[in-house]
Amino acid sequence: MHTFTIIIADDHPLFRGALCQAVNLISNSISIIEAGTLEAAREAATDHPEADLMLLDLAMPGVSGFSGLMSLRQEFASLPVVVVSATDDAGTVRRAIELGASGFISKSSGLDDIREGIQTVLDGGIWTPASLSRATEEDPALLELLERLKTLTPQQSRVLSMLAEGLLNKQIAYELGVSEATIKAHVSAILLKLNVDSRTQAVIKLGKANMSLVA
Repeated sequence: MHTFTIIIADDHPLFRGALCQAVNLISNSISIIEAGTLEAAREAATDHPEADLMLLDLAMPGVSGFSGLMSLRQEFASLPVVVVSATDDAGTVRRAIELGASGFISKSSGLDDIREGIQTVLDGGIWTPASLSRATEEDPALLELLERLKTLTPQQSRVLSMLAEGLLNKQIAYELGVSEATIKAHVSAILLKLNVDSRTQAVIKLGKANMSLVA
């Protein structure tokens, strides 16, 4: 029987315990590695390349917004990451998925829902709250936009977010430690994937997606 290795990254010991309990409901053959900081999570992923899944809290100390998720997805592209967060509005859920998360579990979920979400991702699926699925199915145009956003790579999503913050190409290049030419290539790819003609239109598309979901 395959032994699953799951990394639980959350700075609250009590909630880490709840996640451990949910994980242990899935199988008797599970190895759990706990991490209380983003750096510890990174070290755990480095030390356990065989890990099947990471459960990641968005709001750990020293982590701003989705920065932890983005950095982990870039460093450990083959490791599925499920975001576990108390901030569970539709915009946050969708953004997490856009940035490469394999699932999103609300901290208000019961043990059965947490277990089902983890099992779904271990089986190769994507898990999001049922309410989000219902919201997107009601608006085909919004669903198409979200599907386009999901085709962006983690780095492209990060570039788009920084464009939305009003940063120039050279500023983004400095922040990401790459050349300005690389950023221009990313921007061109973003425009193509979103089927728009300018960076302003791309930012508007991102804003529409987030605002429609939150509304």
